[in-house]
Amino acid sequence: MPGYLLEMTNITKRFPGVIALDHVNLQVEEGEIHALVGENGAGKSTLMNILSGVYGYGSYEGKIIYQGEECKFSEIKDSERKGIVIIHQELALVPYMTIGENMFLGNEQGGKYRVDWEETYRKADQLLNTVGLRESSRTLIKDIGIGKQQLVEIAKALAKNVKLLILDEPTASLNEAEARKLLDLLLQLKEEGVTSIIISHKLNEISYVADKITILRDGATIETLDKNKDDISEERIISGMVGRKMVDRFPKREDTTIGEVNLEVKNWTVYHPLYAGRKVVDNVSLHVRKGEVVGIAGLMGAGRTELALSIFGKSYGLNISGSIFINGEEVKLNNSRQAIERKLAYISEDRKGNGLILSNPIRENITLAKMDKVSSHSVIDGNAEVIAASEFVEKLQTKCTSIEQPVGNLSGGNQQKVLVSKWMFADPDIMILDEPTRGIDVGAKYEIYCIINQLVSEGKSILMISSELPELIGMCDRIYIMNEGRIVGEVSKEEASQERIMGQILKTSKGV
Repeated sequence: MPGYLLEMTNITKRFPGVIALDHVNLQVEEGEIHALVGENGAGKSTLMNILSGVYGYGSYEGKIIYQGEECKFSEIKDSERKGIVIIHQELALVPYMTIGENMFLGNEQGGKYRVDWEETYRKADQLLNTVGLRESSRTLIKDIGIGKQQLVEIAKALAKNVKLLILDEPTASLNEAEARKLLDLLLQLKEEGVTSIIISHKLNEISYVADKITILRDGATIETLDKNKDDISEERIISGMVGRKMVDRFPKREDTTIGEVNLEVKNWTVYHPLYAGRKVVDNVSLHVRKGEVVGIAGLMGAGRTELALSIFGKSYGLNISGSIFINGEEVKLNNSRQAIERKLAYISEDRKGNGLILSNPIRENITLAKMDKVSSHSVIDGNAEVIAASEFVEKLQTKCTSIEQPVGNLSGGNQQKVLVSKWMFADPDIMILDEPTRGIDVGAKYEIYCIINQLVSEGKSILMISSELPELIGMCDRIYIMNEGRIVGEVSKEEASQERIMGQILKTSKGV
């Protein structure tokens, strides 16, 4: 029987005003894939940051036993020397450097005073082949997609002679095909002796790849499930995560009257801002009615986000043509301010990069999209801002110490609630939600779904982009199917199925 490669015992971590981890225990056997699951804020990433040395020895209580000896890592380089490598959800790659340069950054090949570039690229190409990435190591990172960047990160870890690989939400930004490729790579690395710990909210992927699953809740270890002995169904895992059974993943919507068309887009075409002549949105027409949730399904690169951003005040693209109608009236939305004035809102898929100012307090983030509601003659009314922010924190049940807490200190699900609050405060009639539940757990997803249902019950129109087909099928009244910049199909809620949607995408792909 294999021994434990890793034992973390009674790990306790305190931040000001909160205990993030409370005597957590984790045991990982050599040669297994071990999943770590829990709601946002359960302590998963904090635990892995302790293991990898991001939070150094002395900043926490408890012991780390690795390969039979106690380890006291002060920084990441200490854990990497032992063969422990962490890949964070936000990838640590430099866009304007080559794949090879990124793979050996801080681990340069050659002598003390000279980098051996031939050796660098030779080794990099070998490792790219190992992870199944058919790209030259001399390609710039900015010129490859996020799925390939994930494989580069794994190749980079292999370059450090990894023995224990930690992956934090590795498939959050990947489509289904890219995610399966990455998971199959983990299974291949397992056969080659690499042990992995994977954090993920995608429970179907956890069931597919993991040998054991440790569930954390509120900073404490709840249980560890063994694939060979225990029930590891999604329902069983969710029950452990949230402390109760979730009978329905998608809340029932009260009977909502679907009214007149609120938003209509006709013959909308958008060209890439950098590559002249490349269409990213090709003659798209769609409409959304009051009180309706309309989805847009498609693979990564289908043009969904580009469509959404271009509608929202031409925030993306060049040579945009076509028409937008709001309540039957044609409107010209040439910038985001004009879009907001016409009661249109866009909730970005990238809440950390484009949606929120992480270093600023909740209060300032919530009022950011409509400052004139809390100001007079360009002077902010502090009391009005406090009242508005407090109202939305209470309304959306955002977990925080106060409205003065920096948004960056919140869990992913609560950051998403602040982002939704920001746009609800702007009082829009039409909301475009781009991947509204990306990177948040099932409990927080359910709360976001409830907010969506509340919005449409008030007569709002929702256009929802999601890479999770069950989410679209569970929440939408109609779904447009988008592929290669075009709308290639439309299905009603009653007609919708994953097979039908994917079949339509594959049928309309070039060369098919």
